[in-house]
Amino acid sequence: MTSDSRLSSPAVARNREPILEVLEPMLRDVLKANSAERLQVLELASGSGEHALSFSRALPWVDWQPSDPSPEALASIRDWRAAEGPENLFEPLRLDVQRRPWPLARFDALVAINLIHISPWAVTEALMSEAAMRLSSGGRLFLYGPFKRGGKHTAASNASFDGSLRQRDPQWGIRDLEAVSACAESEGLVLERVVAMPANNLSVIFKQPGECRPAS
Repeated sequence: MTSDSRLSSPAVARNREPILEVLEPMLRDVLKANSAERLQVLELASGSGEHALSFSRALPWVDWQPSDPSPEALASIRDWRAAEGPENLFEPLRLDVQRRPWPLARFDALVAINLIHISPWAVTEALMSEAAMRLSSGGRLFLYGPFKRGGKHTAASNASFDGSLRQRDPQWGIRDLEAVSACAESEGLVLERVVAMPANNLSVIFKQPGECRPAS
């Protein structure tokens, strides 16, 4: 009898289609701009692997590279991939955002879903720095999750969620969109688009306007 380490997240079932509606045209813009036939996408904090599975199926012209620092998550991703994954869903990488340099030199897009509010601010800083060094020309950084705007929560439910996060870990919490944008811009990334999503979340897209910033 073989073991099955697949995890399942109810949130994925709710948000994968709305996310894909924003993600697909974004990636097609990168494909067109680079006159390429395929793109390489790195997903951070892939968790159960269900987003990676869903998006790699929906986007067969994208090579989807999942990653996570957790052994349990990596085992789940591997088992989803083995059971149902298409050829363009790659073996997951063990990747801790703050452990630098990252194990992947270049990618055309970077995707982080529900990451920066469930991690210390240093993760956001490392993410922006590595993205600036490794995104291809015209590449995109895609963030999804709850954000504050102008220092204020956009919904009472987000304020309550923020409180529960900070109780779990004082370094966690819903980030201010302006602070995240300033962090990205300090690395040379440009805020391109903010899209309102269901359940008081946002999709936030940053663009690499030119060549990758050289590693310091």
